[in-house]
Amino acid sequence: MTGERPVALVTGASAGLGEEFARQLAQRGNDLVLVARDRARLDALAKELEALGVDAEVLSADLTDTEQLGRVEERVRTVDVLVNNAGFGTFGAFHTLDLDVETREIDLNVTALVRLTHAAIAGMVARGRGGVLNVSSLASFQPGPMNATYGATKAFVTMFTEAVHEECKGTGVAVTALCPGFTHTEFQERASVPANEVPGIMWQNPPEVVKAGLDGLAKNRAIVIPGAVNKVLGNLSAVSPHALSRRASALVLKRTAN
Repeated sequence: MTGERPVALVTGASAGLGEEFARQLAQRGNDLVLVARDRARLDALAKELEALGVDAEVLSADLTDTEQLGRVEERVRTVDVLVNNAGFGTFGAFHTLDLDVETREIDLNVTALVRLTHAAIAGMVARGRGGVLNVSSLASFQPGPMNATYGATKAFVTMFTEAVHEECKGTGVAVTALCPGFTHTEFQERASVPANEVPGIMWQNPPEVVKAGLDGLAKNRAIVIPGAVNKVLGNLSAVSPHALSRRASALVLKRTAN
């Protein structure tokens, strides 16, 4: 890194939203640190960005591994922007799912995000500038039967980010939670989510979701829900009794699974 441009670190940068975050942050004048497990994909993305004159450092790491997470923590202490995008979901009745996978989901979606946020913000506050964007989900606003662990991890991310956002007011550090709904990435396939019957109006593409998140971070908004339909659903979930939203969610998800 030359030190002339701000540096942004993106986790889960090898595909989907993470890959798009890297491209848009580069377009906004940042050098990049690209973090994910898939070294080959990271190398390809770094080569693409470097051809555009961007410094792109590849840091291959499994954030559920304590030692590898520690290496990323050390690197993130000096960056200007952190995008906590890495995460995954699972689908099915909780008691039928592999508990080791569910625990790993918590390790990645929650523990790694908390540790990296802590490491980044400590330095940012001391310097009086910086930004942290935590990728949460529209699923964070209501209980999610058949998505129990994923929804719970994202509920943590949203509440945690809102609280840290408030703590950082006046420090020069922006903290934002991005809460997208259905987005055209590899997420649904990897999580085995049966999304074929989801109406087209519910879907968004990575560029618009990422732009909304980065614009929100630039304005230091606590929560960003991209898309008009998602905003309505998010606001309804926030004010609806949990018993009602829980049952409605269960009906939709179980019907989709059949």
